[in-house]
Amino acid sequence: MSHLTEGMTFDRAALAEKPLTKGEYDNCTFTGCDLSGADLSGMRFIQCTFTGCNLSMARITKTVWMDATFKDCKMLGLRWDSCDPFGLALMPDGCVMDHSSFYGVKLRKAVFRHTQMRETDLTECDLTGATLHHCDLAGATFDNTILEKADLSTALNYTIDPDRNKIKKAHFALHGLPGLLAKYDIRIDI
Repeated sequence: MSHLTEGMTFDRAALAEKPLTKGEYDNCTFTGCDLSGADLSGMRFIQCTFTGCNLSMARITKTVWMDATFKDCKMLGLRWDSCDPFGLALMPDGCVMDHSSFYGVKLRKAVFRHTQMRETDLTECDLTGATLHHCDLAGATFDNTILEKADLSTALNYTIDPDRNKIKKAHFALHGLPGLLAKYDIRIDI
């Protein structure tokens, strides 16, 4: 049976003294932790909150993230497509998630707020009903992505080909029109 930790608070100093052990973390808080490059594979994070943490390039193969909240975290180059898909629920706010992969990941009704997702792979990702509130999607790849009923009305810098993605009933703002018509190489004055 794996190690279970409940309701604990971890910070940079605590993890420097004693690194995380493999197991399940339930309702734990991580503040200012440097987990960059860490091997979090196979671990379970249930209703955990990460604030001001660096998880860049962490290995997250078969990791469970159920109702995980991320606030002001640096999360570069993460392979969310290698996580355990069961119960995957992320709530990033004010995070940097550049160069990450969500290839084929189901993130129905996910809410991303004020998050930078530059050069992120969203190919075949299911974002049905998701909200990308004030997210920077410069260079993000949308290919066969399901965006039905998604709210991108405040999202920025995206390029989405309506012929290659499912966008029925998605919400876009007028300022996003150039990103939807980019393939036509036309000039749009707003």
